[in-house]
Amino acid sequence: MSAKPTVLLIAGSPSDPSRSAALLDAVSLRLALHSRLTVERLNIRELPAEALLLAQWSHPAIVRALAQVAQAQAIVVATPVYKAAYSGVLKVFLDLLPQTALKDKTVLPLATGGSPHHMLALDYALRPVLQSLAARHILPGVYATDSQLPRSLDGVYEPAADISARLDEAVASLLAEGFRMPPLAGFSAVPFSQVRCSV
Repeated sequence: MSAKPTVLLIAGSPSDPSRSAALLDAVSLRLALHSRLTVERLNIRELPAEALLLAQWSHPAIVRALAQVAQAQAIVVATPVYKAAYSGVLKVFLDLLPQTALKDKTVLPLATGGSPHHMLALDYALRPVLQSLAARHILPGVYATDSQLPRSLDGVYEPAADISARLDEAVASLLAEGFRMPPLAGFSAVPFSQVRCSV
């Protein structure tokens, strides 16, 4: 029996909880509906800071993280946007990756920011780095502002309806492009001949 293909979710926020991690959680819930996939998560903030900053490739935690990237068929990377760029924590990790680390992989970028003005950071800051790492296909990213990820009374960030719909589309694209899987449908298709109308 062959191993199930893996999607690796990379959390690039230095804080917890965070809105970018909430986007990643939402994607994880959608992917969990597909029993043919294995979903793993890598929280960069939990890696040893010294090993990251000093590029200690032989450190066990770094070795494991790089192996997770290498073994995944698809990557979902989430980051907050600071000063029109992705997070420094994510940059330090991406700098550790081999030049062809994303070869043959499909990548879905996610980002959050304080206002819509930072939306282009996905295309002008993060996408070029992902391309330089030889990603096979980079899907259109999902960007959410603070107001689109409001915090509930119990402290949980919850995507607004418009962001949830865009995440649905993004995950469907990831499944189609990365694994040739059809999206899960809420209802089975009904042949037109069986449709009954009443007025």
